[in-house]
Amino acid sequence: MKKITCFFLVLLALVFIFPVLFLVVGSLMGKNELTDLLFPVLQEGAKGYASWKLFPEYPTLKHYVEVLLDSPEFFVMFWNSVKITVGALAGGLLVGMPAAWGFAKFDFPGKNILFTLYIALMMMPFQVMLLGNYLVLDKIGLLDSLLGIIFPAVFSTFPIFIMYRFFKGIPLAFLEAARLDGAGELKLFFIVAIPLGSPGVISAIVLGFLEYWNLIEQPMAFLKTKSLWPLSLYLPQIDISQTGKAFAVSVLVLIPAVIVFLAGQDYLEQGIISTAIKE
Repeated sequence: MKKITCFFLVLLALVFIFPVLFLVVGSLMGKNELTDLLFPVLQEGAKGYASWKLFPEYPTLKHYVEVLLDSPEFFVMFWNSVKITVGALAGGLLVGMPAAWGFAKFDFPGKNILFTLYIALMMMPFQVMLLGNYLVLDKIGLLDSLLGIIFPAVFSTFPIFIMYRFFKGIPLAFLEAARLDGAGELKLFFIVAIPLGSPGVISAIVLGFLEYWNLIEQPMAFLKTKSLWPLSLYLPQIDISQTGKAFAVSVLVLIPAVIVFLAGQDYLEQGIISTAIKE
């Protein structure tokens, strides 16, 4: 039974990893080879079926060279993505950690109602909030700027929910012991809450990075100036005749997300488990 289970798990893993292998192999193929394999897809009105190979016939790094050395707009958009992601994560932690700690360990009037409202906002898709965000950003003069993307992300409710679960699990005995040693509430937050709740903080960072690094709808709605676009909007600008370049860009965009995911995988698993545990 275990062998059958392992077989199906391996098979399922291969299914999920195939798109990544598809991108990597495609990025190493020459233009003529890609055209031959994908001609029915690339050429409108063409008949037949596309085919694929597990390994390129003549591996080449030409597409990576073209992107990294001959495409200055790639680096402009790359640094825009870095600014958006770092700004949103830093601002989100600055706002989210105290908010999560307050919900977890302090009692105040309307706490449950306010937290329920946070959860409701978390479940709303971006499209529902689009018009409201657009009008607010236009009113405060942040439309068509990177701050217009970062500002709404700073007040995202999802990181608060993730960190709340971890802060909630910190034993009161630790807090009381720190208070007996003379720690005030601010010191308590920094020397007890953040270290013990670090798995929740890291989980929020990993999930936030994966979200902000791949933002598409917000930049399309709020950014008119092309020089402000993030990397997620670079790929749609590539012409269909530059298939190899598209594969290479896809791999390069994927690398930072994979690195962050692998670095925070253990903490992310803890975060997912904690959100499923009822109080």
